[in-house]
Amino acid sequence: MRTPRIAIVGAGLSGLYAAWLLQRRGIHDYVVLEARTVLGGRIASFDAPADAGSPAKNLDRFDLGPAWFWPDYQRELDQLIRELGLERFAQHEAGDMVVERTAGEAPMRTHGYANVPTSMCLLGGMGALIDALQRELPPERIVTGQAVRRLRRLEQWIELDSEDASGQATTWQAGQVLLALPPRLIAHGMTFSPPLPEALASAWRDTATWMAPHAKYVAVYEQPFWREQGLSGEARSVLGPLGEIHDASMPGGRAALFGFFGLPASVRQRVPEDVLRQHCRAQFARLFGPQAATPVADTIKDWAFDPFTATADDLLNGGQHPHAPASAAASGPWQHGLTGIASEWSPQFPGYVAGAIEAARLGVQGLTARTLSLPLEPRP
Repeated sequence: MRTPRIAIVGAGLSGLYAAWLLQRRGIHDYVVLEARTVLGGRIASFDAPADAGSPAKNLDRFDLGPAWFWPDYQRELDQLIRELGLERFAQHEAGDMVVERTAGEAPMRTHGYANVPTSMCLLGGMGALIDALQRELPPERIVTGQAVRRLRRLEQWIELDSEDASGQATTWQAGQVLLALPPRLIAHGMTFSPPLPEALASAWRDTATWMAPHAKYVAVYEQPFWREQGLSGEARSVLGPLGEIHDASMPGGRAALFGFFGLPASVRQRVPEDVLRQHCRAQFARLFGPQAATPVADTIKDWAFDPFTATADDLLNGGQHPHAPASAAASGPWQHGLTGIASEWSPQFPGYVAGAIEAARLGVQGLTARTLSLPLEPRP
């Protein structure tokens, strides 16, 4: 049995940031358990294949999950990005937008618009933030390939059973548990003994998981040729398969376009990925010209069919940003040992990247006071 004083379940942004905060507070007796074999959770990247003339690898990485942040009002996230020394750039918006409204009619050019406040991106994508946090954490504190399935409340401790890909189980015993997973994923994928209070479990089940119903297509090019045509790379379409499209080019690296699918998950599920990609290329060609039909690389990330992100319930709604539920039990045996810290628990920015930072910080602040009274060693 493994016996850290603190167990963090999930190595997405909130889980890694919570570990980073614990380290800065001089608390080192923790473990981060991640079901995937890679870190980052819903922050994921597409690494375009390199060639002899390609720039540094991190400039050919493109976001498959969240891509933007707004430092003008997401100041806690902005402060972290500055402290980690990460470079940022403004989302490219200069030029006309293309709108596709009716089948059989040519797409219409219209004046683009600039977002206020400015949408910002990270050089190397949001994955650069994950990489920076990982570099500052002891590797032995992060265990991948361990999906937590069961939690049992003992008198002073919580036992967690995790499973690897082969189904082999490992038991961990911790004084405090931080849940860095979406509430709905926890409610559907974990069992608790004794059960969570029904009102809390119901609220977690009813909390939509941001990104879960969505899918994203990314196409990579050698040059942003659309800019030469006076286009911003932004487009809207009611024909699809993509409904909203943006420029995803990396300064100093390759160019790219990405789009969010307008098709519901139930439709996407019935279409082979290679066929979906053909339709996406054809749509880009309609919108931006024939060059757009031949990217050097392209990919689809469908979050709806990622078992560590989505549940069946997530496929039934539009994926709006959720309202934050309670992050802990108000009474009973789970009151002082279990806290949710994923982005959906953020009071200000639920579902956003900044929400993962806020929720993790609030969870660690509450935990830090409680750990002062924890026994030094779990009981046998």
